[in-house]
Amino acid sequence: MKKQFAVFGLGRFGGSLVKEFYELGIEVLAIDVSEEKIQQFAAYATHAVKANALDETILKQLGVRNVDHAFVSFGDNIEASILTSLLLIELGVPQVWAKAQNDYHQKVLEKIGVNRVIHPERDMAKRIAHHIISEKMIDYIELSKEYSMVEVVATKKLNNKSLFDLDIRSRYGCNIVGIQRGEEISVSPGADEKISIGDVLLIIGKNKDIIRFEENGM
Repeated sequence: MKKQFAVFGLGRFGGSLVKEFYELGIEVLAIDVSEEKIQQFAAYATHAVKANALDETILKQLGVRNVDHAFVSFGDNIEASILTSLLLIELGVPQVWAKAQNDYHQKVLEKIGVNRVIHPERDMAKRIAHHIISEKMIDYIELSKEYSMVEVVATKKLNNKSLFDLDIRSRYGCNIVGIQRGEEISVSPGADEKISIGDVLLIIGKNKDIIRFEENGM
C-alpha cells in the first residue's frame, strides 16, 4: 500500500513540499486556514482543504488518522504548530515532523513527542520528499532540475555483485561514483569492486534514471 501524507500549513516550506510530492507522483492532503493558499496549491495536492488544524473533529472527518506521515509547517504561529503536532500525535499518526522557528520551539516539539524537527531552507523540501518515499535512499542532493546525486543503502539483491555485473550505466543511465563501507570510502570504484549488503552507494544521474534503478535494480 502507498503511504499517505499530509502537510499542514502551505507557506514557503509546506507549499514547496506539496509541489515536490506532486512531481514525484505522491498523493498528499494539504491543509491551511487561508483560502488563497488552498487555491494556490489545489492543483498540486490530492486534496486541498481550508480547515482549522486545531479542530479535532474536522481532522477526524478528513481521515487524518489514516495518514502515515504528517508535516506541520506553520509560519510564525508557534502555538498552532505545537498544538497541531500534539493533536496529530494523540490521533495516532505514526510519523509527525514539524518545522521549528527557533531552538526553544524545537525543544517543545521534541518534548511533546514529534518524531523529527526540521529547520528548513527552501531546497530542503526536495531532499525530504525524496528521502521519505524511499526506504533505501538516505540522502538526496539536487544538482539541477534533471540531475541529482543520492546515497542509497545496498540491498540483498546487490550483494556480492561487482559494478561490472550490475552495469547500471548501460542498463539505467546512472553511475555509482562512490561506495562507503563502514568508515572506508572508495571513490571512483573499479569495475571489479563488489558490493555488500549495507554498503552506501553514491549515485549520480538523471532523476528518472535514479528512480528507475532504485525501483527495478535494487
